[in-house]
Amino acid sequence: MKLIKIALGTVAGAAAGFAAGILLAPRSGAESRAMASDAVNDAWDSAIDTYERGQQVVNDKISSIRPDADAATEELRNKVDLARERMDQLRDSLSNAVEEAAEAEAAEAAEAAEAEATEVVIEEAAEEAAEAEE
Repeated sequence: MKLIKIALGTVAGAAAGFAAGILLAPRSGAESRAMASDAVNDAWDSAIDTYERGQQVVNDKISSIRPDADAATEELRNKVDLARERMDQLRDSLSNAVEEAAEAEAAEAAEAAEAEATEVVIEEAAEEAAEAEE
């Protein structure tokens, strides 16, 4: 109910102000419209000028920041490339270490097999010698 009273009071006040403006206006309607049109056009032109100045400021800031951003981007790309190269080197050295370990293990196994074969041959020779003495 209170909201309706406020709305009605606002409408009544606006209507009274409009009527008082029409009755007490020092100029004719055409002259008042022309002045209002000029004021709106001036405000529009001012808004466009402000927008264009703001756009130019933003473009200038972007232009001033771009070289730094490009340099930082290039530096980051270089660091990533170096990291990739280092990863490739580490991968290669790890592969080489695994291959060397496998070769060393194979060599050890061959030596152990050769030593075992030698022991077997010695044992057989000893047995044959023992049999020959008998």
